Amino acid sequence: MKNHLFKKLSAAVLALSLAAALTACGSSGATSTASSASGSAAASSGAASAPQDLPIIGIAQYGEHGSLDNCRTGFLQGLENAGLKEGMDFELDYQNAGFDDSIDSQIAQRFSDENAAMMVGIATPSAVACYNAAEEKDIPVIFTAVTDPVGAKLDSGNVTGTSDMLPVEGQLKLIRQLQPDADTIGIIYTTSESNSLYSIEVYNQMAGDYGFTIDAVAVTSQAEVTQAVDKLLADKVDCLSNLTDNNVVGVLPAILEKTDEAGVPVYGSEVEQVKLGCVAGAGLDYVKLGIQTGEMAAKVFKGETTCADLPYEVIQNYDLYVNSTALAALNIELPVELASTAVEVS
Repeated sequence: MKNHLFKKLSAAVLALSLAAALTACGSSGATSTASSASGSAAASSGAASAPQDLPIIGIAQYGEHGSLDNCRTGFLQGLENAGLKEGMDFELDYQNAGFDDSIDSQIAQRFSDENAAMMVGIATPSAVACYNAAEEKDIPVIFTAVTDPVGAKLDSGNVTGTSDMLPVEGQLKLIRQLQPDADTIGIIYTTSESNSLYSIEVYNQMAGDYGFTIDAVAVTSQAEVTQAVDKLLADKVDCLSNLTDNNVVGVLPAILEKTDEAGVPVYGSEVEQVKLGCVAGAGLDYVKLGIQTGEMAAKVFKGETTCADLPYEVIQNYDLYVNSTALAALNIELPVELASTAVEVS
């Protein structure tokens, strides 16, 4: 009898122990959080647990190249500067469209379907896609690297951000200083990018003031860019000047291979292009642009203001960047006045 009772008690204790173990396993799984697109590591043992069901900030980036990557880096830094931490205050959903407009639209719709608290569009196509997908649910949209917010119809509604309007006059002055005898500037632009259309118009308006004519070649896709380079070289342009055109910048190494062989300098529109081999450029620091955007977004995310009450901002200052190695390879001498003020990036 005693042995029978002992066996029953032992079985009961074993059952309770198994139940406790299974409960512990279930609790562990319930408190774990999925890694975000930025690859954040799980918190170490003893650290404060992240809140569950965090609001989602969806970032749609049109494609991968230096300036857009820098925008994203700066944006996240801007959020952090404002006291917002990924995994504690928000969950990040970062998606890259690979320069494909249809994928851009799918990404924006994904953010809408998951009821993101905020959508962020890096570059004009992504910003427009986000705004179109967010409108029905009135989700706030923040943009960056959009040259012409008015032309893109991103200047009203639940949307705001920063413009990377090019310092065209600064670029024309720079080219004239480095190439005193130059007559024709070649520019490649994508017909579907409103930022490029806007910048071409500004170039055409200002070029005559500095003794230049513009030879502009339109493309509809990235696959056409190198053919456009061939045309400009055949036209005997004195140099090429890049816009912030995503299709063009995305294949910049292939462009430079052709122009370097032909002995024709290329001017960049921001620091990353000059690092890649453009001779010089009057342009923006896209990390700084991203930081400015992130700090604006934080105000909206915290409820301190709304997009409608926070007009888009334009960076007023720009820097002169030079790549001395690229200049020397093309036998272009850097004037003394530029040497003392320009930033060397080679």
